[in-house]
Amino acid sequence: MYHILLCDDEVDIIYALKIYLQNPDYLFLEAHTGREALDIVRENMVDLVLMDIMMPEMDGLTALEEIRKISNVPVLFLTAKGEEMDKIAGLGCGADDYITKPFHAPEVAARVKSHLRRYTALGGSVAKNHILRIGGIELDDDRKQVSLDGEEISLTPTEYQILKLLMSHPGKVFSPGEIYSYVWKEEMLGSEGTVAVHIRHVREKIEIDPAQPRYLKVVWGQGYRMEE
Repeated sequence: MYHILLCDDEVDIIYALKIYLQNPDYLFLEAHTGREALDIVRENMVDLVLMDIMMPEMDGLTALEEIRKISNVPVLFLTAKGEEMDKIAGLGCGADDYITKPFHAPEVAARVKSHLRRYTALGGSVAKNHILRIGGIELDDDRKQVSLDGEEISLTPTEYQILKLLMSHPGKVFSPGEIYSYVWKEEMLGSEGTVAVHIRHVREKIEIDPAQPRYLKVVWGQGYRMEE
């Protein structure tokens, strides 16, 4: 799962990029100012940034300078046609590439894929393929270990698989049937109680107050999701 930050003060641009980059392996984060983009990079695992240059509060060039102090994540600037000086300035500040508006969907998808592949090959993305983090929860799929605020917690194999599924798709709602099919590798027959019991056990281990969960939420009538 790749975490891609889309940063533009125009909502329509972000919406269009999501359509162009539609991919089950991509999880999108959104920002509308350079300041918001910087905060997201500081607080989240991000594998690539698509960012406009002209934005309120903090422009893209200033945001990039600050991002480069803490991360080598690929940054692709979104520039208007003819803004040659902005392109040059962006590359000089540490941008990896730029995409000119108006966008062409195949070009956007190809450039993003290329930079993600290069970033992964160079080892720049820190263990993104096997370590999942949401808030204070960290799941290391290579070691099959889960920790909460730095303290290892013990999960059964079934509990581990449920947590892995939900953490791999933060914000997405999974029905009890989908969870059952993923973990038990077969279609769920009968009651949803089996999944509910395991969800309760996971909550008891990862939540400070299972009755008021911070991470693992129920969406009534639909299923369960991990809070982003």
